[in-house]
Amino acid sequence: MVKTNQPQPKRFSLPLAPIREGMLFPHNEVVYNFGRSKSVMAVESSFNTNRLIFLTAQKDPTVSRPTPDHLYQLGVIGRIENVIKTERDLNVFIKGLYRAKIIKWHATEPFFLVDTEVVNERVVRDEETLALMKYLLGQFREILKLGKQIDVMVSMRLMSTTNPAEFADQLAFFLDINHKERQQLLEELDVKNRLVQIAKFISREIQIAEIEKKIVTKTQEKMSRSMREVVLRERKKTIEKELNKLGAEVEEDEGIGQLKAKLKKAGMPKDTYQKCMKEFKRLKQMPPMHPEHSYIRTYLEIMAELPWGKETPDSLVISKAKKILDEDHYGLEEVKERILEHLAVMKLKKNGNSKKAKDQNYKPTILCFVGPPGVGKTSVGRSIARALGRKFVRVSLGGVKDEAEIRGHRRTYVGAMPGRIVQAIRSVGTRNPVIMLDEVDKLGTDFRGDPSSALLEVLDPEQNKEFVDHYVDAPFDLSKVMFVCTANVLDTVPPALRDRLEVIRFPGYTEDEKLQIAKRYLVPKQLKNHGLTTKDIVFSDKILREIIRYYTREAGVRELERQIAKIMRKIARRKAENKKYNPQLTLTAIHRMLGPRLYNQTLPEQKNMIGIATGLAWTSSGGEILFIEVTPMPGKGNLILTGQLGDVMRESGQAALSYVRSRWQELGLKKNFYQEIDLHIHVPEGAVPKDGPSAGVAIATAIVSALTKIPVKKDVGMTGEITLRGRVLEIGGVKEKVIAAHRAGLKTIILPKDNKKNLIKVQPDVKKALNFKFVTHMDQVLKEALTKPIKLPRAK
Repeated sequence: MVKTNQPQPKRFSLPLAPIREGMLFPHNEVVYNFGRSKSVMAVESSFNTNRLIFLTAQKDPTVSRPTPDHLYQLGVIGRIENVIKTERDLNVFIKGLYRAKIIKWHATEPFFLVDTEVVNERVVRDEETLALMKYLLGQFREILKLGKQIDVMVSMRLMSTTNPAEFADQLAFFLDINHKERQQLLEELDVKNRLVQIAKFISREIQIAEIEKKIVTKTQEKMSRSMREVVLRERKKTIEKELNKLGAEVEEDEGIGQLKAKLKKAGMPKDTYQKCMKEFKRLKQMPPMHPEHSYIRTYLEIMAELPWGKETPDSLVISKAKKILDEDHYGLEEVKERILEHLAVMKLKKNGNSKKAKDQNYKPTILCFVGPPGVGKTSVGRSIARALGRKFVRVSLGGVKDEAEIRGHRRTYVGAMPGRIVQAIRSVGTRNPVIMLDEVDKLGTDFRGDPSSALLEVLDPEQNKEFVDHYVDAPFDLSKVMFVCTANVLDTVPPALRDRLEVIRFPGYTEDEKLQIAKRYLVPKQLKNHGLTTKDIVFSDKILREIIRYYTREAGVRELERQIAKIMRKIARRKAENKKYNPQLTLTAIHRMLGPRLYNQTLPEQKNMIGIATGLAWTSSGGEILFIEVTPMPGKGNLILTGQLGDVMRESGQAALSYVRSRWQELGLKKNFYQEIDLHIHVPEGAVPKDGPSAGVAIATAIVSALTKIPVKKDVGMTGEITLRGRVLEIGGVKEKVIAAHRAGLKTIILPKDNKKNLIKVQPDVKKALNFKFVTHMDQVLKEALTKPIKLPRAK
């Protein structure tokens, strides 16, 4: 059966009021608030006549001054039941009557006036429609159970409605849908289709309501649990207070009780313990959800873990210490001797036979190992700890710029932690470890402070007995710690810090020392790292010397170890692939694995050359040889210096030229020779900065050779500072320079006479391989360096 709500079309000429959101449906009542002038005038005109008004929704709710194009054509005719006027707007009670559409616009000013026509709805009262109504009624009850707020009278009217059209409109009006979906339902004239659409919308709303209810339930459970916990804790406090008044024992929480026991057993000083207990009481009275609870607990746990009174007993036997140093390191005899002396003094001062010796407050010196990379500074520190029977911990200071890294962060900051010194002591669990402060020469400084200044207190035996870390905020005794520092150079170490250090210099290794280190330590270590055995690969002395001479050029042995590891990786691959190979390494196999030789053992110049002298230099990586090239050319007496030379080295070049000009007659030169030529002095490897006065002798020799056309001996190296009078002055880095000359294959070394004493530090095999010439004047240098003698007066 099909019927319509209206038997015939009805037309009305009515004022129009645009609705932003919440469009009214027929068979429903609503209170609208009208504030726009056109809407207010339309309501007043309607209320003063037949009280009928046409309501239609805006396509875009954000438009404040709509035009006919902004409005939907289909809307609702409503009857104004009541109007309440305020100073700014109108509150209007309207009842929806019919669906209607605009058929003509009469006016847009002062308010909208339109002709409307009531549209008929298609209503089918069949079993499907009734089933839909019954289903929707059940869904409506379900949504009421989930907490949707609807007026009781409205709910009862909806449940008692039997008209499908009225039921659909009343239910649609209370759905949480947007204005476009609401307009879609309003324009659907087939009631059955409208009910189907409503079923989709109400199912969606029920799903959302169920999710919201779950969230609210969980939140309430969490809040109620927290509230219960707070209430119970408050009651617990009250009970504990009453028990304390009665003198009864109060059982503590297991975790809190364990923390209290740890603090008691830590052996900290009395003042520090009282401070910790004060914080402990705060922690007990504080709920776990409090923001400071975790901060205080972390602080107390760190304080309990610090070794306030725990020490590792020293098992220092000098003979055993010497054996350990010899086992771990080859060579470095002077370094080992100095370390053993230090350990011997430490043993006698701490364990003297007399009561006076025992009562003395031992204040150890701070050792600082200075030397190029890869010579064993860090590993010697480990050996010292092993010889003492103490724990070893390394603290890397390279690139540290924040003072708080040493002293710690104050607890007022989020994520505050103790400084690196206290953390190192905490990690080893003893207050007398060997702490190696690695790379102290690479400490930085910025707006956050100067970490090297913070180290002054740490390394000063007079002050570190009561070192206060900002985080710990209590004195901690560092006097039992043995500090060992390492650095590549001392130039960047602040003078105040350097004054607290006793410097032990690590020289570079000779070829023979590198050979023994490779055989004893590097090859066995890399065999183990690569899963190989001595049967899988055999390194002969000849092969190791080939690698040392032609594939490495360094003071230490790190590059040598890398080259050995590279060979073993290739052998390991062949073994894993079950390929046949000769385990006895040959020169051909080495060249195939490592490529062509990287360095030449012989000098770059294959013969004696004019204007080229071989100098000796010291670098942070050990000694090096460098070549001084001098070329005269037509000019006006200019001196050109290139090769990225520093100011001191430039001045050495000028002093060398002044010496040559002062000796023009003895050298067989014209009196004004310098006015007709320019001298260009160049030191190759221009990308590497060079500086220092020790190249003065080599520069002067190269200038004399270039001007006199007498070649310089190719196998002679020289070093020394020159004065304007030709005197040769003492220089530094003799041992490293001599080792570099030996490594490069030079035969004769010219040194200042005052540096003869420094040869005592050079290994005997190196001294035996070289011929040393000690000089006091430049005339003696020229006699030894040039291939032809120059008739010069004897130097005084």
